[in-house]
Amino acid sequence: MQRPFFAERGFDLAPFFEGTLNVEIAPWTFALAKPMHTYRQVRWTELHPPEDFSFSRCRVVHRSVTYVGWVYTPHPETKAAHFQPPTMLEIIAPWVAGVNYGDAVELWVPAEEIAITP
Repeated sequence: MQRPFFAERGFDLAPFFEGTLNVEIAPWTFALAKPMHTYRQVRWTELHPPEDFSFSRCRVVHRSVTYVGWVYTPHPETKAAHFQPPTMLEIIAPWVAGVNYGDAVELWVPAEEIAITP
């Protein structure tokens, strides 16, 4: 539902699967450092107040295949209704063939965009 609102701002997510791949990194946590894109006050529904979103580059490797995508981060301070813990990265990527819940993946994120800490 949010895609058209990002496209209006020049960020086209059409090439990617319409859902997120949620990657649990516990016991590590993440924090935004300097994301590649940040969009503020995106009103994408009348059911919630406007939200802020950031996107950081990433790569996901599953079964020796590398997928280039984005870490999608709704800012918790503007998303009261639903938020992911700081141990969960939401990835927007092309369809990852054969991935299932509980599968291990290798994840690459640029340190200048996202800080990963123990």
